Amino acid sequence: MRCACVATVEMSTYCKHNEATAIIAAPAETVFAFMDDPSHLGAHMGRHSFVMGGIYMRTQTDARGGRAVGSVIRMSGRMWSLEFSLEEAVVERRKGQRKVWETLGDPRLLVIGRYRMGFEVQPTDRGTQLRVWIDFDLPARGLQHGFGRILGSFYAHWCVRQMVREAERTLISRIQK
Repeated sequence: MRCACVATVEMSTYCKHNEATAIIAAPAETVFAFMDDPSHLGAHMGRHSFVMGGIYMRTQTDARGGRAVGSVIRMSGRMWSLEFSLEEAVVERRKGQRKVWETLGDPRLLVIGRYRMGFEVQPTDRGTQLRVWIDFDLPARGLQHGFGRILGSFYAHWCVRQMVREAERTLISRIQK
């Protein structure tokens, strides 16, 4: 069962949208370089947390390191006897400005299904505005679809917010040193 799709700001046809923004007191090139690294973007999924429900996801990239159009990023993990995994590919990358990636195939996740995700950086008079967004569908069927209806939007909001916070925390601490 699929939800009714809506066009989003990103002109995609995913059912749900969430985003987070912040002004970071760092140059746009620094913010972009930090966000361009998949290990930084997935850091919140590699730590045990209540929201992750005990799942620890490992990130692997191809030879291009997730930093070029067509580059593939794989994530996998387990919780109890359940295995979770996804493959995503970079579909757009404008160095210093914007990067977009989306899932390949049908991801094996608990509360969200296919997604398209990205970030944009834009210089401001106070530093750099960072916007991270996700457009996603609920899992297509089964127990995951039910969990997605209840927790999908909450998880998506938490995820984009964690990415923004990780950038803020890390880049501000680098500047203060």
